[in-house]
Amino acid sequence: MNDHETILAGLDAELDWIRDTYLDLHRHPELSLEEHRTSKLVEEKLGAFGYAVTRVGGTGVVGVLENGDGPAVLARADMDALPVKESTGLPYSSEVDGVMHACGHDVHVAALLGAAKLMADGRGAWSGTYIALFQPAEEVGAGSKAMLDDGLMTRVPRPDVAFAQHVMPIPAGTVATTAGPVLSAGDSLKITVHGKGAHGSMPHMSVDPVVLAASIVLRLQTVVSRETKPGNFAVVTVGAINAGATSNIIPDRATLLLNIRTYDTQIRANVLAAIERIVKGECVTAGSPREPEFEYYDQFPLTSNDAAVTEKVTAAFTSRFGADAVLHASPQTASEDFSRIPDAFDVPYTFWLLGGVDPETYRAAVERGTVAQDIPANHSPLFAPVIDPTLGLGVQAHVTAALSYLSEDASG
Repeated sequence: MNDHETILAGLDAELDWIRDTYLDLHRHPELSLEEHRTSKLVEEKLGAFGYAVTRVGGTGVVGVLENGDGPAVLARADMDALPVKESTGLPYSSEVDGVMHACGHDVHVAALLGAAKLMADGRGAWSGTYIALFQPAEEVGAGSKAMLDDGLMTRVPRPDVAFAQHVMPIPAGTVATTAGPVLSAGDSLKITVHGKGAHGSMPHMSVDPVVLAASIVLRLQTVVSRETKPGNFAVVTVGAINAGATSNIIPDRATLLLNIRTYDTQIRANVLAAIERIVKGECVTAGSPREPEFEYYDQFPLTSNDAAVTEKVTAAFTSRFGADAVLHASPQTASEDFSRIPDAFDVPYTFWLLGGVDPETYRAAVERGTVAQDIPANHSPLFAPVIDPTLGLGVQAHVTAALSYLSEDASG
């Protein structure tokens, strides 16, 4: 029996409390930076497992298990829920009105706690340091920054490699990996443009910011279609325009809310520069009396997996789960803030996807060509990963990835 099998042989005996933890977390979701109950639960579990536990970034928790010489591996789970009213009808549905774990972070926490317990129990089979990091506020892109701002880099050992996983609407019992970009960079942008207010019957006395905003929206459509090389990925969405309050008053300003997604740092810079150039140019053309204002918020970094780490972890997954259970992940247009942590430490990382949909349900939807219609995606009020085998595989994935660096069987 190799090191992986030795440690993972204990999983069946732990699954009951791992499932109970998941159910408890699902019933009691907490919004970003309000994860107080969750943090306390995590602290108590890690302490009982023998980890040195540190609170970092308000509601963030880190457990460190030092076990002799060897590499340091950091594994991260996010903890926050969403302001979504659950509609799954499950017997363990959220008991918090208007809040639910609609993105699967309850799976992430329970799975990493399970992995932390197995790593602690199996210390005779590996050597090095295991760092279990539970991060708040991923949904608003603030949690990793909060932990870093609170001194994370000086309060835990420097890792040699970092891992994270995310449950997704792919078949349960599978994981999906890819080298390079796996999640897009995301930027939200509030633009305020200024006009000159007037009576609706006297448009010649105004500089109409509504017309200005409309011109900007139309012109922004050319950023991707005419300024981004065909084949390169970029999305520019205007999600909201707000101006005025009544029909017969031309307001003096308008605001636009934009969301931008990219897979490349240079393309991101080019797109943002083009947006600002277009907005400023349209304001000059309209005779705007003031410069436009740009406010960037909810910014998410690019998640781009290290090729060597991904190859090593994918090989470990394939050996453990079989080739049919290890899928190739297409880059996702969703965004995450996990990568800020390994980037701050300047260490490589890989981020994989964990299947959460009943395989037969997924297969049937594929055959009908109705996956998008029939399989609830993350952030849906109907999002509900199947508990088994999702949780068990999530635990195994974390342990398998860690042992690919920490066990005596690890090579390279």
